[in-house]
Amino acid sequence: MFETITLKTDERGVATLTLNRPDKHNAMSAKMIAELTQAATQLSEAETARVVVLTGNGKSFCAGGDLGWMQDQMAADPETRFVEARKLAEMLNALNTLPKPLIGALQGNAFGGGVGMAAVCDVAIGVEELKMGLTETRLGLIPATIGPYVIARMGEARARRVFMSARLFDAAEAVDLGLLARTVAAEDLAGAVEAEVLPYLSCAPGAVASAKELVRALGPRIDDATIDHTIRALVDRWETDEAREGIGAFFDKRKPAWKSQV
Repeated sequence: MFETITLKTDERGVATLTLNRPDKHNAMSAKMIAELTQAATQLSEAETARVVVLTGNGKSFCAGGDLGWMQDQMAADPETRFVEARKLAEMLNALNTLPKPLIGALQGNAFGGGVGMAAVCDVAIGVEELKMGLTETRLGLIPATIGPYVIARMGEARARRVFMSARLFDAAEAVDLGLLARTVAAEDLAGAVEAEVLPYLSCAPGAVASAKELVRALGPRIDDATIDHTIRALVDRWETDEAREGIGAFFDKRKPAWKSQV
């Protein structure tokens, strides 16, 4: 059914949603964005699914947005860019509002949109050696559609430490920033995820869904107006000379004009 992800549910009702583009470090293409949205809809409606584990296949959890997809947006007209940005925003919102616990199992690095994917999880656990980073500004872009979820998870003060600089940070700092609940050795990841899953199997599924809805309502507001604002911010940024230079430099394998030569 899916080409870029896999979705399996065991007899207990534990669904595992796996990003499955290992050769591309699970970068999010247009196809993956559509399939993740579809999977989130299926999981929301599936009475048999009680808990969802989000993970990746291969060396990386998620390298962010597929650069080919970004290049397509640079060549598109503003209306098409807006439509594509909305698809990305709606995918993130679908995962964030999933009426099931969403447990992130980060078996490898997460950059850009991959950080956003971790931020929409209710709990995210990462391996000790992983690296993370909001790397968009290196390309002349901004972490726009993921922004509400990243800031809801970190808080503004912590987000300012990493939101604009594009610097990479390790797993220990990711815990301090609030992106990860904890880190474990790679061989202990499955056990740590299972420990997060088990308590939910003793809870009333409807009560869990209602509790998750309540905690989101009491937290930072991420409504249609907020999402629309992030979409417009991303589309506007795609139209800048800096975005054209940054993405062009990446594909040309050269330094962008603003990068220090020292």
